[in-house]
Amino acid sequence: MKKPLFILPIALSIVRRYPLSLLCIALIWFLSLMPFFPETPFDNVQFIDKWTHLVMYGGTCGVIWWEYLHHHQQLNKRKLLLWPLLGMIALGGVMELLQAYCTTTRSGEWLDFYADTVGVLLGNGVGLLMNVLYFKRQ
Repeated sequence: MKKPLFILPIALSIVRRYPLSLLCIALIWFLSLMPFFPETPFDNVQFIDKWTHLVMYGGTCGVIWWEYLHHHQQLNKRKLLLWPLLGMIALGGVMELLQAYCTTTRSGEWLDFYADTVGVLLGNGVGLLMNVLYFKRQ
């Protein structure tokens, strides 16, 4: 069965419009699945890994919103509900499952998933604020 030819232009359009978002998502994949994590001066901070999850996922959602708002004049609420909200929460869940079942040096944790979700919710809140304050759209 032949693959549709329209997929390539769509993929190129996504890469052109969302390069930083895709880079952030690739970084999340890399950091989540790498077999070791180097020691840092912050290792003694309580819940530093949860804060890291919150910042990674919240920051990625903020970047997705920024690139979306930069390239679109009208807000598509369906797309904004699907990708930066549900898509990033799903990514957090998938990453925790992959860590639990596909790696030997990492573990999947519910608290990490909760931190991912809180980060996504905060990132989407920042995106809504960017829309209102910076882009001044209804």
